[in-house]
Amino acid sequence: KNTNLFSPTAQGRGRQTTKSNENRTNKHILSSSSSSSSSSSIYTPPPSLSSFLQKNKKKKPKTKFPTMGKAKKTRKFAVTKKIISPKDTRIKSVSEQAKVKALEEQKKKEPKQVEQAVSSLFFQYNTQLGPPYHILVDTNFLNFSIRNKLDVVRSMMDCLLAKCIPCITDCVMGELEKLGHKYRVALRLAKDERFERIPCQCKGCYADDCLVNMAKQWRCFIVATCDKELRGRIRKIPGVPCMYISSHKYTVERMPEAFGAPR
Repeated sequence: KNTNLFSPTAQGRGRQTTKSNENRTNKHILSSSSSSSSSSSIYTPPPSLSSFLQKNKKKKPKTKFPTMGKAKKTRKFAVTKKIISPKDTRIKSVSEQAKVKALEEQKKKEPKQVEQAVSSLFFQYNTQLGPPYHILVDTNFLNFSIRNKLDVVRSMMDCLLAKCIPCITDCVMGELEKLGHKYRVALRLAKDERFERIPCQCKGCYADDCLVNMAKQWRCFIVATCDKELRGRIRKIPGVPCMYISSHKYTVERMPEAFGAPR
């Protein structure tokens, strides 16, 4: 159809197309502006003058001081640390072992002293033992005798079937005095006239050592004790019998003449 361009209908259509194009361009600008605003939402202020001056400030040249040169050290090969030898006497254990060895050598060089044999012994039999028997009494022997209600002198005579003289050393008396009020009955019994007092030259007041020394020195005593350790020490002395309490009676070991002792 041939239409006139200058007709009013053609002019209206042209205005509509231009408006639609304008709207499209406006939408495009808005979308681009919104995207740019979202990407650059953080505000960055321009650099200040002071920071600019600090960056462009001229640095002063560093002054170099003269230094000493380092001496070159040559590496040493196959060099070990100095270690004290295990046999050195400066070590405590080695010095103690050296002292012990020196003492042993000194003892070997000294002349050997052989104890003189007891003339009263015939093998293990003691010929000096005979009535009246002298019996060395220990502190615990007196205590157990009082507990078992045994008369010391009479029970000894019943055991050995002979006259018996109980003997007490100074060390035993000192132990009884130290025990105090609890053992006053044993102390009064030890001070009886029938008991013979034997002076000893011991430094301390230990009764066990005193009794062992007396039995070794004289070999004419019977040792009366209930202490197991002391009995073991007396068994090592040949020819010295030991008296103790068993089943409420006195018994003697290593003495065949004691016919009254229970077997």
